[in-house]
Amino acid sequence: MIFIETGLLFPFLPGDSLIFTAGLLSTQLGLPLWAVIVTVAIAAVVGDSMGYWIGHRFGRKLFKADARILKLRYLERADEFFVKYGPHALVLARFVPIVRTFIPPVVGASRMHYGRFILWNAIGGVLWAVLLGIAGYFLGQIPIIADNVELIAIGIVVVSVVPIAIAIIRERRRDRRAKDPV
Repeated sequence: MIFIETGLLFPFLPGDSLIFTAGLLSTQLGLPLWAVIVTVAIAAVVGDSMGYWIGHRFGRKLFKADARILKLRYLERADEFFVKYGPHALVLARFVPIVRTFIPPVVGASRMHYGRFILWNAIGGVLWAVLLGIAGYFLGQIPIIADNVELIAIGIVVVSVVPIAIAIIRERRRDRRAKDPV
């Protein structure tokens, strides 16, 4: 699932909650935590690399000035963003659902050098796997959390999607104001 979410551009998979839950249940499933973390990190890095190459190969062709989602101005903004904030944004994007799905192809389309991408992609993937896996593992030792895994997983998804929803609403309002100045 981690590979599919990050590599095959399927943004609505529960990556964060899946890693957290895998860490939480690792003992009960007889899986060493290190194996969970290594597997997740590899899937995340390879998935993002696949996304990068999809963007590198096809990305610029997919963006159109009048497109509904893949607008050319979004790609131009992404280029500016990566010039300004650099690859550190790759690490931070890893922790934001939906964003982590689309950043690699956008970075590929923006022509960031692959060597630079893979370094920061690996750092982000490993941090993501380690932090969420360990958080799940240690919080899973607390009975109230271990007994409410489903609610915790739903809560993680909701909390991680709220900032994206707010950003989308703000962007739409900004676009409407730009089209219809009062």
